[in-house]
Amino acid sequence: MIGEAMGDEIDQRHFEADHFSQFRARLEEETHQLESLFKYNQFSQRGDILGFELEVCIIDQDGKPSGINRSFLDQLNNPLVVPELAEFNVELNGSPVAVTGRVFSRLLDELTTTWHECVQTADELDVRLTTIGILPTIEPSLLNSNHMSDMVRYYALNDRVMGLRDGEPLQIEIDGHETLAMRHGDVMLESAATSFQIHLQCKPDRATRDFNAALVASGPMVALSANSPSLFGKFLWEETRIPLFEQSVQLGDRYLPRVGFGSGYANESLSEVFRENQRDHVLLLPYVQSDPVMNFAHLRFQNGTIWRWNRPLIGFDYDGQPHVRIEHRVVPAGPTCLDCIANLAMFTGLLRALSDATPPVAQVLSFEQVRENFYAAARDGLSATFHWTDGRSVNARELILEVLLPASREALFGIPIPKEEVNRFLDVVTERVESNQTGAQWQRQWLDNHDRDLAGLTRRYADLQATEKPVHEWPLA
Repeated sequence: MIGEAMGDEIDQRHFEADHFSQFRARLEEETHQLESLFKYNQFSQRGDILGFELEVCIIDQDGKPSGINRSFLDQLNNPLVVPELAEFNVELNGSPVAVTGRVFSRLLDELTTTWHECVQTADELDVRLTTIGILPTIEPSLLNSNHMSDMVRYYALNDRVMGLRDGEPLQIEIDGHETLAMRHGDVMLESAATSFQIHLQCKPDRATRDFNAALVASGPMVALSANSPSLFGKFLWEETRIPLFEQSVQLGDRYLPRVGFGSGYANESLSEVFRENQRDHVLLLPYVQSDPVMNFAHLRFQNGTIWRWNRPLIGFDYDGQPHVRIEHRVVPAGPTCLDCIANLAMFTGLLRALSDATPPVAQVLSFEQVRENFYAAARDGLSATFHWTDGRSVNARELILEVLLPASREALFGIPIPKEEVNRFLDVVTERVESNQTGAQWQRQWLDNHDRDLAGLTRRYADLQATEKPVHEWPLA
């Protein structure tokens, strides 16, 4: 999850006082310039364009992490596949695709093609690949700088986080079905959490509504996609990845959380989020660059070290025009390529339905209610209780089946996306929720049936993933 956050590699690990002052001045200048772009609507008018990042674990034949990502990437030689924080992770990227026609099939075709190339390379290196929120066989002893990918930015980030903590170890406390309490000496703990990050480039006139709708969608999306029920052998939350990531890069009580749900809805424009980044968050990596102001290099770098679960990003079209996109980070990796793209389809339709509702749902549900929905979903999955627009509390599974799936389907039909295309992917989500077999539920039940055999679970998961059948069809034997 940290891998995407800071973009390209940097060439220095340590920073002096003048780096901080120079970076701060350039960040202020770029933030002011960005506010002008929002004020005068000077962004690219292209929009409704989807992309994704899928984080993948490399495992050996016994189901244990295998730290060979550099050898793997060198042999694969595919620009869509890049390193992640740990040497046993890589990230698969998708090319941007307009939300029209057979958009989800196109995304699935590309992802499946990349995945098959990766699997072939893994076979040649006698390892396997798996997409799962938290790898069941990960151990604390592997989560240290000895197993960090060989990129300067990761070491610099770890130095800075631990420096701001005065060397005080990170404290992890997760109270779920069971309880985990531990201390850890660096940010590598974060690499245990892997996700499927959805990117939506927005048309500028609806970017604020889309961002707020993404916040509202977060709880339901976590509930229907949960795939991280355990950590270090303990049953915790349905989506344990959420509290794990939030606690694994904490800077201490003196500073605002670096990972979280945010401080509120956006009101007038998304420039409010970038101004908050500049004003309220300590600089982590003051990497000074020579780029012109309109490249927003320092603003993007600062934004890349603040990991909101829904994060606005500034990017550039092929012709250099700046654009705004939303990175929806709440969905875990896996279980299969089809499950991932089905989740993406659900998010696309749900966001459009929530954003286009009259009044927008973000005007009916308070930010506090939406945030409570998100953490309830992370704890309890489809069993969570949500606040909803009619003022009542409702079961997550019931809300998704009776309200949100039909709304997503109708919104996609209206874009328009062909009916057979919509049904192909949303039916996967429907059947998963109806059967109550998310990846998290499957993992938990399998472990209950097999004496918590974590290595056996990982191997079985990889075997079933290789069938390419969605998780709701997986047997428990």
